[in-house]
Amino acid sequence: MLCDFLTHFARMSQGLFRDNLIGVYLHGSLTMGCFNPEKSDIDLLLVVETEPTDTEKLAFMQEVAFLSEEAPAKGLELSVVTRDAVKPFQYPTPYVLHFSPMHADWFQRDPVGYVELMKGEDPDLAAHCTILRQYGVVLYGTSIASTFDPVPKAAYLDSIWQDVQGAQEDILLDPLYITLNLCRVAAFVQEGLVLSKREGGRWGLNHLPERYHGLIRQALACYATNEALTVDPCLTTDFAA
Repeated sequence: MLCDFLTHFARMSQGLFRDNLIGVYLHGSLTMGCFNPEKSDIDLLLVVETEPTDTEKLAFMQEVAFLSEEAPAKGLELSVVTRDAVKPFQYPTPYVLHFSPMHADWFQRDPVGYVELMKGEDPDLAAHCTILRQYGVVLYGTSIASTFDPVPKAAYLDSIWQDVQGAQEDILLDPLYITLNLCRVAAFVQEGLVLSKREGGRWGLNHLPERYHGLIRQALACYATNEALTVDPCLTTDFAA
């Protein structure tokens, strides 16, 4: 089913952007072997030669909104970037269109304003492109190696730091994601490893202090199932610190 969904998405993108489309690329948990349809989203990155017109963006976003209804529970997250944003790689990385479930209401309320204003720079793209270069899958277009230059280590480190700098507060709101994400951040800082959340948790069990192993084990178990993670607030915030 997911294969059909992704094929449909790639064909839709090709039909709308035509010769301007360089490629459609899948990254994230679905390519890293730890996708959970109840807890994972589908991560996509599209590369175009030049920025599409607002009319083209609107037509694309209307299709994206429709397809989001058929996506797994957490939906789609995607960005559209031009070739010169990723070759040579720019940081913070400029994008010409972005969508995630948190923006769905905005698009429904004001689709024209959305496609006009949804552009800018996104530090997260350094992390996405790092993952993509290591694990990504080409759904349509040119190879990953020929399309994306390597992400400088300093850019990737800054990107993941921005993602976790509020972890001591955020971990009580989303203990599962933050616990496993901190493990994989630590794995990169200490050993230069680019890991999935599941691999990061396993790394944490082998490298982080034993007093946190119960928390990490629970996070890994819940990540693989539909269970919610219940935590000790003191231990959890201490782990984040």
